[in-house]
Amino acid sequence: MPRFTVIVPAFRVQAYLHACLDSVLSQSFKDFEIVVVDDCSPDACGPIADEYARRDPRVTALHLPRNAGLGPARNAGMERATGDYLIFLDGDDTLLPESLQAIADRIGATGDPDVLMYDYARTYWSGRSVRNVLADRLDERGPASFRLADRPELLHLLMVVWNKAYRRSFVEAEGFTFPPGYYEDTPWTYPVLMSAGSIAVLDAVCVSYRQRRRGNILSTTSEKHFDIFDQYDRVFAFLDARPDLDVWRPVLFRRMLDHFCAVHASPDRLPRPSRAAFFRRATASCRRYRTPGAPAPRRARLRHGLLRLGARRTYRALAASRRIGDGLRRGAAALRRAVRGSALQAHYRVQLRLPLRPRDAVFAASGGGGYAGSPAAIEATARDLVPGLRTTWICDPLHAHTVPPATRTLTPGTFAYWSALARSAYLVNDAAFDRRLVKRHGQTLLQTHRGTPLRTVGTDLLDRPAAARDTDFEQELRDVDRWDFALSANPHSTLVRERAYPSGYTTLEYGSPRNDVYHRAGPAEVARLRETLGIPVGATALLYAPAPRDYRRVQRPALDLEQLIRVLGPQFVILDRAPRTRSGNGSRTRTTTHPRIIDVTGHPSPETPALASDALITDYASLMFDYVNLDRPVVLHLDDIEAYEAARGTYFDITSFPPGVVAHSQDELFDIFATDHWRGSRSAQLRAAFRARFCPYDDGNAAERVVRRVFLGETDGLPLPLPPSDRRAVLPGSRTRRAPGWVADLPPG
Repeated sequence: MPRFTVIVPAFRVQAYLHACLDSVLSQSFKDFEIVVVDDCSPDACGPIADEYARRDPRVTALHLPRNAGLGPARNAGMERATGDYLIFLDGDDTLLPESLQAIADRIGATGDPDVLMYDYARTYWSGRSVRNVLADRLDERGPASFRLADRPELLHLLMVVWNKAYRRSFVEAEGFTFPPGYYEDTPWTYPVLMSAGSIAVLDAVCVSYRQRRRGNILSTTSEKHFDIFDQYDRVFAFLDARPDLDVWRPVLFRRMLDHFCAVHASPDRLPRPSRAAFFRRATASCRRYRTPGAPAPRRARLRHGLLRLGARRTYRALAASRRIGDGLRRGAAALRRAVRGSALQAHYRVQLRLPLRPRDAVFAASGGGGYAGSPAAIEATARDLVPGLRTTWICDPLHAHTVPPATRTLTPGTFAYWSALARSAYLVNDAAFDRRLVKRHGQTLLQTHRGTPLRTVGTDLLDRPAAARDTDFEQELRDVDRWDFALSANPHSTLVRERAYPSGYTTLEYGSPRNDVYHRAGPAEVARLRETLGIPVGATALLYAPAPRDYRRVQRPALDLEQLIRVLGPQFVILDRAPRTRSGNGSRTRTTTHPRIIDVTGHPSPETPALASDALITDYASLMFDYVNLDRPVVLHLDDIEAYEAARGTYFDITSFPPGVVAHSQDELFDIFATDHWRGSRSAQLRAAFRARFCPYDDGNAAERVVRRVFLGETDGLPLPLPPSDRRAVLPGSRTRRAPGWVADLPPG
């Protein structure tokens, strides 16, 4: 007897059925069967089901003699089911990787509940994926299993069949089946949840809920939407037969009214001539099942009252006035924004006429992100070395807590922000400032960049439209023309950027200030960071930090971390840092949570997880150039290098000159860790050669060289880069080490 029976009704979903079935068959958890129910589909759903049944004995193809609809199709699938638990999956949706394993683990951890509820993400035709906005209702804290009365807020979740797993013996004992018609989920989900003796939740996205542009039942204009009344008749008939569940009658009455209002308000569901009849039917149902007692917002109470009274004209007038009011509010908000924008620009023009403040400096990183990167290292050093310097950091309020108390914070778009840009003598950023910035005579603008470029950048992207997308190259060059100084970590970066960002600035080949911390952090600081991140004592921590893919709209994980952590064993943890998009945010939907996979995407800079880790797994991210300063292993996972080269391009062949061992597939990566090649002598040799080429000036003093040159005007006597024999790398544990010809002891703290 399998653990799961996955029931897949199929009707006119031939374009999606392969993906649906593949998403189940490719799961790492293998103890399941699939029952594909061909609902007399006029397209190729039937032959597709037969093809999968021939290829895999776990798949059963069931063909109905006539089209019966979703409900009867699911009933037919249940009759063939032999699994402990029933899982329903519509033919145009998919299971996310590792979902069945996560569901099985949670069922086992919660004592085989009658129902397990899990989460979903809406996936749009453009590729965009958005998680359920009520995901917080699936909080796993508290009792492992419970009854609905203990957590009634679960009724606020989408009442569909496919976001739950059902114990088959419970379903059969209660005699639950699906009715025909639209909204067949309604008389199934409410009775199931109310009757369940035990419910558990899983806070993980397990289902990708496809939002089709056309063909979705809920966007089909038809009088079949009148089926909703029959479905709620069935729900209340169930309550009539179960007096012990009468406590739920007020809640279901309110949910019914909300549902009626939603269907009536939808422009796509009801034919226009039928809307009055729908309203009358809704009024009749309201009067028949009226049960006060469930609180509702004021606006909802007004709608419900008019619906119950049958006041359709007043109801329509109210809806129209609300639409007009919403439009007026949007117009007023736009007007306020325009007036404020004009006032800000007038204020900026006035500030541009006032004298510069020679001791003021403005810093920013990652387009308004937190205190991080080379700008942060330079800001901290400048406060120590430049007498009387007043520094400010531009960031969104969300990141203000990362800025040191001695540094003032500025919110972009405020009057204080424009005053600072107009009157500060020094402007430092690793990205572009506001395009409306006017560079004044006497202002010094320092561009720090973000690491060493492997990927194509700047004007070199002109012939790579997949990577450039909507880049405004004219604006980019106007930004470059404002630079006075540009930092470079190595000769390679200098040659690349002076060609890709052509202008008259001065390149400072001083090393990367953001890497100073790798040479200055002591063992105690590293131990504290590991404890803060939740890395167990004695565990080996792998930092996974891939680069974004320009040829994909949505960033999907290239590596199955759940499978990797199982291969590695209990002594490993993974620090997962999602790729950063153009907006500066990590972009990835986590499918499951695992106690030994720690999400570090939220850290403003990669230095913290890098210091805390024992090794790095990456692909094309510039972090590899910084990470080798730590003299810790680097493993490259390059499973899509041909596609990446075609879309983005690189400045040299990373496979010919890598910082560590290279895996071209996931299985090859697993073998590298299983055989310990990831930290062998070959890995150390590659790392040393890479470090010698790309880190000649990284010695912990790069920020000081920059501050003395840019802020103090010193050109002679700058700290020379330490020779490799005098540099030290700190281990992730509790000591430092000297690598031959490379590292030396670091000061603690």
